[in-house]
Amino acid sequence: MADDDTGGAVRPVVNIGALRMESYRKGSGYESADASVSDPVGLSKIGARYIEVPPGKSSCPFHVHHVEEEMFVILEGQGAYRFGEKTYEVGPGDVLGAPCGGAEFAHKLTNTGDSLLKYFAISTLSATDVCEYPDSGKFGVGTHFGKLAFRFIGRAEDSCDYWDGEPDARD
Repeated sequence: MADDDTGGAVRPVVNIGALRMESYRKGSGYESADASVSDPVGLSKIGARYIEVPPGKSSCPFHVHHVEEEMFVILEGQGAYRFGEKTYEVGPGDVLGAPCGGAEFAHKLTNTGDSLLKYFAISTLSATDVCEYPDSGKFGVGTHFGKLAFRFIGRAEDSCDYWDGEPDARD
């Protein structure tokens, strides 16, 4: 472990064991604990998280980003990587790609082993992204300027006309 000799400036080294993990659970299929790796080391153009997923669970639904790309590096455990219409068995040392684009690049990682699945999730960062969820027909739009500034999750059938609700130009 490196000594903290930066005097409060950005510290270019962080140990996984020192990360403050945040846990969550949704229903019976989603559960994980994760922590930012990029924030503590001062990165602003690369997103990186350390993630731990219990057996039989996934950290997030099947999704695809339309702007940001993701890469996952499996450190420990076994999983199933659903990617488009195929599923791949993955384990330690495997590197998984998730290009941005349409549903053919949608992905979901599920722990199929009997111990924690531990991995890094690394991504490009953009100020705005659109995320599509093919299984549920949802999409999300979000803007990030250091923190979440705007977020909407909905379905195409929720769409309204461009001029819907706008006041007359004289107002």
